Amino acid sequence: MAADEAPTTEAACQDLVEILDEGSGRLDMGRYVDHVRDLSAGAIATFEGTTRDHFDGRRVVELRYEAYGAMARRRLEAILREARAAHALCRLAVAHRLGTVPAGEASVFVAASAVHRADAMEACRYVIDEIKASVPIWKKEVYDDGEVWKENREFLDRTDAEKQGKPAAGGGCCCGSKVRVS
Repeated sequence: MAADEAPTTEAACQDLVEILDEGSGRLDMGRYVDHVRDLSAGAIATFEGTTRDHFDGRRVVELRYEAYGAMARRRLEAILREARAAHALCRLAVAHRLGTVPAGEASVFVAASAVHRADAMEACRYVIDEIKASVPIWKKEVYDDGEVWKENREFLDRTDAEKQGKPAAGGGCCCGSKVRVS
C-alpha cells in the first residue's frame, strides 16, 4: 500500500465492537489501542469517556447503563462503517460498559488509526458523537441525594432538528421513540 493510499474495506472486518456486560470490570484501553495498531498508520487517536464526580452542583456517585444489546451492537457497527466511508482509516475499536460505572472510571472508549492524524481524530469524534446521538444505551446518573435518567445533548439536538424538518447530522437514529424527560 502506498503511503497515502486508503486502507481496503477488508480492514472493516478487523474492527472491534464490544459491549461489556455488568460485572465485566473496567475497559482495557491498552487492548483497544493495540487492536488498532497498524504498520500503515501514522496516527492513533482515542477518546475515553469517564464518569465525573459532579454535575450541575450535585455529587455524582456512579452512572448506571442499560442497553438493548443486539440493536446497540448493530448501530455501533453501522457507525464504524459510516466513519470508514467518511475517513481514510486503518482500524477502529469501540467499547461500552453496561451496569454500574463508578466516578473516575471509563464507560466508553473509541480508538481509530489512520495514515494521517486528521482522519483518526475526526473519526473518533464522529464515533462518540454518533454513539451519544443514536445508540440505544441509556444512562442513569446516581447522586448522593437521588438519581435521574439522562438524555444526551446529541440525541436531543438531533430530535429537535428532525422536528423542525432539518436533516439530522450523522447517521440514522435508531431511538426515534425516546422521549425527553423533564
